[in-house]
Amino acid sequence: MTAMWKPNPTAPLWYEENGGEPVGPFFEGLVLNHVRQVGPSCVATTLSMVANATGANTTPADFKAVTNSQAPHTWSQALRPYGLQLAYCNNDVRRLAYFVEELVAYDDLFFVCFYSEDPPSDPMASGKLCTAHIVTLHKDTIYDTAKSPSSGGVCKAQDYSRLERQTKRIFRVVPLYHPRCI
Repeated sequence: MTAMWKPNPTAPLWYEENGGEPVGPFFEGLVLNHVRQVGPSCVATTLSMVANATGANTTPADFKAVTNSQAPHTWSQALRPYGLQLAYCNNDVRRLAYFVEELVAYDDLFFVCFYSEDPPSDPMASGKLCTAHIVTLHKDTIYDTAKSPSSGGVCKAQDYSRLERQTKRIFRVVPLYHPRCI
């Protein structure tokens, strides 16, 4: 008798593999220094902030020159010289609050992208869907480059002011050559 297969409506953000894949946490000792973005530069500022935590000396302009803010594979490529890459996590458009406890439990380094307003179904004539933002989650702390550290730019993940925003993408920052890197 064949068992009735049913789709699984949930998936962890990060499946643990059985094939000897490194599982982390990968960046326990990393020390991040908050950087405030200037203008619409959250991606470049976030990448620079994380690269500098590895001992580099970069600026957001360095990353603006080599990335497209709408193309995450360019973000991953830009992090390679610093021994880092990105890996996609399983997620959908649920609110960030839905994922925050699971993210914190991994005790590692993530980039969390979310919509700044309720996303429409179709893009504008320009091709833009709507404004989005990226923040860094390290262990249990969120670093938001759009805010000053004392005004919510550095806070405990559970206290973050934008937990009700819909998630666009979630990436785990992984060491260079991790099998899941993009």
